[in-house]
Amino acid sequence: MAPGSLHSQPGPELARVPVFSQMTHIDGHGGGDDMKILLIEDDREAASYLIQALDEAGHVTHHAADGETGYAMGSSMDYDVLIVDRMLPRRDGLSIIESLRAEDNNTPVLILSALGEVDDRVTGLRAGGDDYLVKPYAFTELLARIEVLARRSSPAEAATSYAVGGLNLDRLSRKVERDGETILLQPREFRLLEYLMKNAGKVVTRTMLLENVWDYHFDPQTNVIDVHMSRLRGKIDKGHDNPLLHTIRGAGYMIRE
Repeated sequence: MAPGSLHSQPGPELARVPVFSQMTHIDGHGGGDDMKILLIEDDREAASYLIQALDEAGHVTHHAADGETGYAMGSSMDYDVLIVDRMLPRRDGLSIIESLRAEDNNTPVLILSALGEVDDRVTGLRAGGDDYLVKPYAFTELLARIEVLARRSSPAEAATSYAVGGLNLDRLSRKVERDGETILLQPREFRLLEYLMKNAGKVVTRTMLLENVWDYHFDPQTNVIDVHMSRLRGKIDKGHDNPLLHTIRGAGYMIRE
């Protein structure tokens, strides 16, 4: 699968996928930042099911269906956590991890495997894995484990709120206000504003927005950014004398006082 492949859509048979011992709808997560995750799993139905669950938990997941593709993605892109199946076509999971570690890539890795003996787990951890989860497993446990791995590797606690002028965004409560008035945003609008405010005073290019807000690693050749920017500008700047969201012609966008 190409690196730009995102968010597989599960089919009607996925409720019978056996790798999970439990599937729970997640309304939120306790790991702070939304995570960018690479899932290397050759079982496409299981992968699609897991991608959907991680998406519901607020995370972005890229998927590779074989070891070579997974290694290429893991070595060329930045991720918060890798979820690596041990038995893969073209290249096994432990080989991927060993190669990444040899390149000083210290991204946390959770190994998934049906091999659950003590020797199997020790082998996986000694290959460079940070945690080892035996199939079948509960999704809630997997989610908790990857959030712990991400927190351990994070050098500093991310900001939980941003403020620019009279505009305030609270990442924990998902609330946005300007001059004390609540602004209601759709999830994508919230993510867009959050990224802009995180980079307040800096030019944010279209490519940066596509990669970090839409998670595209290619230009879809649509006006999706323009449409969302127009809606966002109408919500945060309408009725105010001093606009905060600015278009920088030929460069991108900037939010500033």
